[in-house]
Amino acid sequence: MIVFHTQRVRNALAAPMRFGVELFALGLVGLVLGMIVLEAKQVTRPFQATVHIDLSYWALPKYTLLSLARGFCAYGLSLIFTLIYGTIAAHNHRAERVMIPALDILQSIPVLGFLPGLVIAMVNLFPNSEMGLEVACVVMIFTAQVWNMTFSFHGSLRNIPQPLREVARLQRFSGWQVFSRLELPSSMIGLVWNSMMSMAGGWFFLMVNEAFQLGDKDYRLPGIGSYMKEAVNQGNSRAMLAAVVAMVLMILAVDQLFWRPIVVWSQRFRMEDAAGSETPQAWLLDMLQHSRLAQWVHRHLSRHRRQDALPKVQPAEPIEVDSSSTILHYERAKPRDRTLPPWVGKALAGLQWAVVAALFAGALWGGWKLILLLRAVPLRDHENHRDWINVLMALGASFLRTSAAVILGAAWTLPVGIMIGRSPKWSQRLQPVIQVVASFPAPMIFPLVTLALLALHIPFGIGCVALMLLGAQWYILFNVIAGATAIPGDLEEVAKLYRVSRWQRWQKLYLPSVFPYLVTGLVTAAGGAWNSTIVAEYLEDKNGVQEAFGLGSMISEATKEANYPLLAAGVVTMAVSVVCLNRLIWKRMYRLSEERFSLNG
Repeated sequence: MIVFHTQRVRNALAAPMRFGVELFALGLVGLVLGMIVLEAKQVTRPFQATVHIDLSYWALPKYTLLSLARGFCAYGLSLIFTLIYGTIAAHNHRAERVMIPALDILQSIPVLGFLPGLVIAMVNLFPNSEMGLEVACVVMIFTAQVWNMTFSFHGSLRNIPQPLREVARLQRFSGWQVFSRLELPSSMIGLVWNSMMSMAGGWFFLMVNEAFQLGDKDYRLPGIGSYMKEAVNQGNSRAMLAAVVAMVLMILAVDQLFWRPIVVWSQRFRMEDAAGSETPQAWLLDMLQHSRLAQWVHRHLSRHRRQDALPKVQPAEPIEVDSSSTILHYERAKPRDRTLPPWVGKALAGLQWAVVAALFAGALWGGWKLILLLRAVPLRDHENHRDWINVLMALGASFLRTSAAVILGAAWTLPVGIMIGRSPKWSQRLQPVIQVVASFPAPMIFPLVTLALLALHIPFGIGCVALMLLGAQWYILFNVIAGATAIPGDLEEVAKLYRVSRWQRWQKLYLPSVFPYLVTGLVTAAGGAWNSTIVAEYLEDKNGVQEAFGLGSMISEATKEANYPLLAAGVVTMAVSVVCLNRLIWKRMYRLSEERFSLNG
């Protein structure tokens, strides 16, 4: 009787819980649909030369959803580009020689190098609606996300063990089967984690992308970035604080409702034996397991996936019976012949060459226009200081600041990252916090940091290094934590067995093991520092402009004045310098890490 009543009580309590789970699932679906509808209405609105940004608290939820919709649209484009570009570069070695250096050059171009031409082109293409500005904003967020993801995916494909590819070849997998059953699962974990970092990088320039000024024209879109920019211009500290709170809540929600379940789901693609290791959990996945709506969607998706996975074969040949015995002979079913007709192959080859020719012609035309712009910049201009001599001097000043930011970032992230990575308890406690802090767009707090620096009487030319540090240090920290976590436990046990001192353990084990990851973090941090110069060296608020002489401030001023020759000179100089640094310094450090400090050697 007691057991019977206990079961009735459990059933009575479980019914409201299931109802709450269903409401939560429906709420998530409604939130996604509402975000899509809100962005669709914004895209179809008539174009407005002047956009009013409402600084009331009630406008923040709408602005936050609009920015979130743009971020996910850009991430979808980044994911598609990554899968296509990375796969082609990994399988075609001739194309790889051109595609990877091109990717290196593109990631070194600052956001303001893409933005002016893209905005003008999109506005002229869609003159009667907000579609042009929306497309330009999404593409600019895309340029901040895609490079890191593509490099990670390409590297994962190149590092797939050869025996696995041999097994796929023996099983006669098609190209799609190799991609879907071997390459994509093998790269899934790295792709997920780099997607998180790329999403964080997309938020960095949100204020620039949503509130862009070119000459006397102000191109703004309603969003949390333009909300913060308007609050800074008016000096409204309450609105600035509200924008910071809204951004933090949005990042927390995306982390818990999107990234955390994906990270847990991606653990099924681990190639090593993970028995005995702690399995990560996600409360959302545990909750959705009790949702009938989620179970219904999962059943239908699984049914369609099983139907698509069934091999499409021709009917088997008739059964032949040997009259002299009772043995039945079956002819094996043969797969359908999927060989394309010769004319289809020739057409595809012709189309490929046509695309290559069009891209080559476009590159030649763009290169010639760029040369014409660069020729308009004088070698020396004593009056306006808009010349090549000042561009090179600005390059030197920005180089000193970015180098200082990277060195300062490595100085504290290296020991802290090793300590967090070697302590599972602290890693579990601090890693989610670090992810949220790293995802927060640093330019939104630049005005507050600048006020603190000025209150301490620190010159802005030196203090802007701290602003660059906010955009560069997290790349180093995450990579060092990953490297420290990957140190084999056997080496730790050997060090304890031989009673190696703590200092010797750091010197002989931790630092050499983390060095390859540290190099990767330094490379990405240097790129982040160079790109952040355009918002760190030139800061505008209600009190005026805080400016430090450098390449970033020169690019920002040229954009504001619509000085296209000087803008082109600054962007090209920055891109060339970053590529040269990658080839002369970082590539050699990569080689050193592979030859002397790799645990796989």
